Amino acid sequence: MRREWLVVGAIWAALTALGEFVVTTWTMLPEGYSRESHVVNEAYVLLLVMAVPVFAFMVTMLGYSIVAFRHPGATEDGPNLGNNKRVVWIWLAVTAALDLAVLINPGFVGLRDIRGTQSADMAIEVVGQRWSWTVTYENGATSTTEMVVPVDTRIRFDVTSTDVLHSFWVPGFGLKVDAVPGRTTQMYVTTERTGDNADDSRLRVQCAELCGLSHADMAMTVRVVERAEYDAWVEDLKNNPPAAAQQAAGATATTAAGEQNDQQAGAAAGQEG
Repeated sequence: MRREWLVVGAIWAALTALGEFVVTTWTMLPEGYSRESHVVNEAYVLLLVMAVPVFAFMVTMLGYSIVAFRHPGATEDGPNLGNNKRVVWIWLAVTAALDLAVLINPGFVGLRDIRGTQSADMAIEVVGQRWSWTVTYENGATSTTEMVVPVDTRIRFDVTSTDVLHSFWVPGFGLKVDAVPGRTTQMYVTTERTGDNADDSRLRVQCAELCGLSHADMAMTVRVVERAEYDAWVEDLKNNPPAAAQQAAGATATTAAGEQNDQQAGAAAGQEG
């Protein structure tokens, strides 16, 4: 029995060492465009590092049992084997310690790092509707075709929906938040490097909540640019809004005027009565 445990221990150590080498040296995750994406990537790698010994142990035990205790041609169950209580308690203690460690880091620590300070350099309003996004900037400019944000800036996204539940997700930022009808949810992002959807498909707003027939098409390109370029773009957007935005603004104004006329007509009718 001791020899078997030595063999199992040696195989487990070798597989663990190989797995840790792969996890810590192989770049599996692409570089993000925000501070928060780095926190998420680091948490993912940490969880892999912690999972490798457990996975290697299970593979070792299963593989060794299949090879060492196989009985070709057997037609009946083998003899009952009693549990080693010491091994059971050790395994319980190790897994409980791992669970506690994950709860603390990246659990609480990761949430703290992602949330950061609840202050922002600017706020952007995002409204989801089947099946598109409307982005409104602080100067009142509105875009339905792309979202442009400045680099090295902490941004608060105020997200809501006009119809059903959506999810505001930018893969390059590493975060997402639900867009809930009748409620405004917030997501903080600190951009760190420039990028364009034309070069990286992860720079896009994508709905991550199944919302109907065209859910997969509910996307919008994203660009992270220098501050001067952003200021010029958002000012030009305000002064020269796209035709779609002008039509939407006109429709809103017409609806509001119609409602006001209806109210006035109703009030007049009430006075006559």
